[in-house]
Amino acid sequence: MDSGIVNKKARRDYQIIKEYTAGIVLSGAEVKSIRQGRIKLDQAYIRFLDSGPVLVNAFIPAYQYADEQDYDPSRTRKLLLTKKEIIEIQTKLRSSRGLTVIPIVCYNKGRYIKFRLALARGRKKFDKKSIEKKKAIERQQKAEIKKALTRG
Repeated sequence: MDSGIVNKKARRDYQIIKEYTAGIVLSGAEVKSIRQGRIKLDQAYIRFLDSGPVLVNAFIPAYQYADEQDYDPSRTRKLLLTKKEIIEIQTKLRSSRGLTVIPIVCYNKGRYIKFRLALARGRKKFDKKSIEKKKAIERQQKAEIKKALTRG
C-alpha cells in the first residue's frame, strides 16, 4: 500500500470494487501544501464532465508562503487518467446503480502527486456497524492471545 494522505472514511463507508491510479492538475502552491500533508479527502468525490474526470470537494488549504489572493481551497481539479480507464469507469457507472468514484489515497511518486481512486458502492448503516463489530471482536481476541502468551 502506498503511504500518503489516506481517506480514512472510504473503506468504512464504501465497498471497494476496483482501484485506479490518477495524476492531478495542480498549481505549484497546491503541490507544496499537499507535500506538507495538508489535504482533506473525507468529503471528496470524482465527477465526470465533458472535459474529463474532476476531483470535487477536496480541501487543499493555501500554502502559507504563497501569494495567491483569490485562492479557492475547495475548487474542482482535473484528474489525469488514460482514455481506456475513463471509458471503463464511465461504462461501469452507467451499467450499475449505486456506484461512485472516490479518492482513497493521495501520495507522492517522484516529483508527481498521484491519487488512488476507487470505484465503490456505498454501504448501509447496518453494514458499517457489523464490520466495526467484527473488527472490535478481532482486536479483543488478538489482545487476549497476546496476554495469554506473555503470562505463560
